[in-house]
Amino acid sequence: MKRLRIADREIGEGRPCFIVAELGVNMNGDPALAAKMIEAAAICGVDATKFQKRNVDAILTRAALDAPYVNERSYGKTYGDHRRALELPDEAWPRLQTLAHARGLVFFATPYDPDSAAFLTALGVPAVKIASADITNPPLLTAAATMGVPVIMSTGMSTEAEIDHAVRLVWRETTDLVLMHCVSAYPAENSEMHIRYMCQLRKRYNSLVGLSDHTRGLAVSVAAVALGASVIEKHFTLDRSARGPDHASSLEPEGLRRL
Repeated sequence: MKRLRIADREIGEGRPCFIVAELGVNMNGDPALAAKMIEAAAICGVDATKFQKRNVDAILTRAALDAPYVNERSYGKTYGDHRRALELPDEAWPRLQTLAHARGLVFFATPYDPDSAAFLTALGVPAVKIASADITNPPLLTAAATMGVPVIMSTGMSTEAEIDHAVRLVWRETTDLVLMHCVSAYPAENSEMHIRYMCQLRKRYNSLVGLSDHTRGLAVSVAAVALGASVIEKHFTLDRSARGPDHASSLEPEGLRRL
């Protein structure tokens, strides 16, 4: 049976589905709120909490950094200010990792640039996630694949040729790979999900597969597990009406507990 290990969890065929609460940027750059979310996720019974780590000034062009960004979800007058406001300070990460471990949770993250991958390596995360937006980012893929931990990679917005190239890059360093079917809409509608493509990913790459689910409810995730998903990732928030980019496509605690 095809399996791999993330921290003390064995995932794959014949094992329970690995449920990831994606906190992402829903803690709005606030370490105290991030800690509350970890506590809530642990009560819900998930396996892992996942964050995002990025050097905003390294991944955005000057035009993007300076672009006006004034709307109901904004945390700054420019897009650069908005993105910086959503980032956790570096010194908060070890404390949050310790809290997650104390609550029995796996703690890992998505890096958006090689320096962030190096930061997570130094932190000792047991897995790394590649966002759909970076499946065509060879320097980041290589950095993630050389971290020495399993790679979980989303495939939203991607062509099969792009997925082929990304998988080959990762396979140069590790075969501990989980490919996540993903529809990059926030939120996504159930009718858009076409989760049978997850089975095509498993067949095409002989890989473990999962679902990064941005739908509002639970039905698509449940169906994906029935089709053999080894990993389910759902965005998590304490308040779906909160200001920020991902709250509306996230589960609140009761929804996550039911999942």
